[in-house]
Amino acid sequence: MALAIALVLLVVGSVLFHFLSPWWLTPIASNWTMIDDTIAITFWVTGFVFVTVNFFMAYVIVRYRHREDRTASYEPENKKLEWWLIGLTTVGVAAMLAPGLFVWAKIVDVPEDAAVVEVIGQQWHWSYRFPGDDGVLGTVHSRLVSDDNPFGMNPDDPAGQDDVLIASNELHLPLDQPVKLALRSKDVLHNFSVAQFRVKMDLVPGMVPYIWLTPTRVGRFDILCEELCGIAHYTMRGHVVVEPQETFDTWLHSYPTYAETLVSVPGNAAAGEAAYAVCASCHGAQGQGNAALNAPKLSGLDDWYMARQLKYFKTGVRGAHEDDTYGRQMAPMAMTLANDAAINNVVAYISTLPDKPAALTIDQQVSQNGERLYRSCGACHGSNGQGIQAMNAPRLAGMDDWYLATQLTNFKEGIRGAHAGDLYGPQMGLMASILAQDGAVNDMVSYLNTLGNAQ
Repeated sequence: MALAIALVLLVVGSVLFHFLSPWWLTPIASNWTMIDDTIAITFWVTGFVFVTVNFFMAYVIVRYRHREDRTASYEPENKKLEWWLIGLTTVGVAAMLAPGLFVWAKIVDVPEDAAVVEVIGQQWHWSYRFPGDDGVLGTVHSRLVSDDNPFGMNPDDPAGQDDVLIASNELHLPLDQPVKLALRSKDVLHNFSVAQFRVKMDLVPGMVPYIWLTPTRVGRFDILCEELCGIAHYTMRGHVVVEPQETFDTWLHSYPTYAETLVSVPGNAAAGEAAYAVCASCHGAQGQGNAALNAPKLSGLDDWYMARQLKYFKTGVRGAHEDDTYGRQMAPMAMTLANDAAINNVVAYISTLPDKPAALTIDQQVSQNGERLYRSCGACHGSNGQGIQAMNAPRLAGMDDWYLATQLTNFKEGIRGAHAGDLYGPQMGLMASILAQDGAVNDMVSYLNTLGNAQ
């Protein structure tokens, strides 16, 4: 009797939990209500079976419980019951599978007026490519991928010259316009998933699978990789912004075409020397840094990373947090660089400065803990701390240890990396959380000090 009561309570509790639970499907933001309908049908079918079977078991336990005056009968088979079970099971399975077939038929049937966007996944970030005025994406190849050509564009294909390259984790889509997402991976298996869109698909190296959808409400939604793709898989996040057509057009036109990236003018070191005079008052004439002024070493830092951080300071993405005392000092200094050309010029000049390892300020008592902790960081920043541009991870070895410790703490505490415009800062915020124990930051920075001036 106690077991029968437990089964009844299990069923009643499960049903109440389902209907009273606050954890429901995220409100849909696309045309794929068929997906929700299919999930609902599956819940009803499996829920009916769950309730029926458990109530039947409770009934059997009570009805046929042991009694001294009753003897069990032996019935090896019951064809009538078996046929009923086969029939009901067939109906239930068909009820769950058939809607999925109809949904799949719609998923592979892309509307003729759907726009095309290429979604590119790699460890551990997203980027995107839109066709230009010709409406055709140019050809690409993994052999062509490099720091100067991260999209693997074929320079000899005229169709790709007007392709718009979005080197960002943020994708914008126009409201109420169908779009086909062609999915390409540059390394391993990934999965493009936006919960509000309901459709998702794996990115398979060597293949270009696709999904399509029509965004139905304005908003900013999280993009997740839902295929375990490596040590920083959980940080592979992005955003999709659904907005009116005019706003989308403005955003799209703010990014360069492939042809424009080919003719971009490199920074002029001679012109940058004059602009660097302002920077030298803190960072030193040779870019060696000055700990007393909380100015880190710049010489030897990656060009692409310096340019990005200067733009972040200018636009308020970095240095706006009230607790970032020294970042707030840097923000107005970056404003002295009038435009991107000025930034590129000063970065070009800094690249000409002698690269000498920064002075050590943290005791070089290297523990196994520091080496162990850095293994996770090395997946992006390189085993020798040399930095990897493709991972958007700057060089660490040979740079100021006090500055690295400060920034790691800032990432941990959300002082840095929390701004919506900081596309890669949130990844560092998540990774810095592994340095949870007291002394973990110094342990790891001490280990970095042993890597020297990695090139």
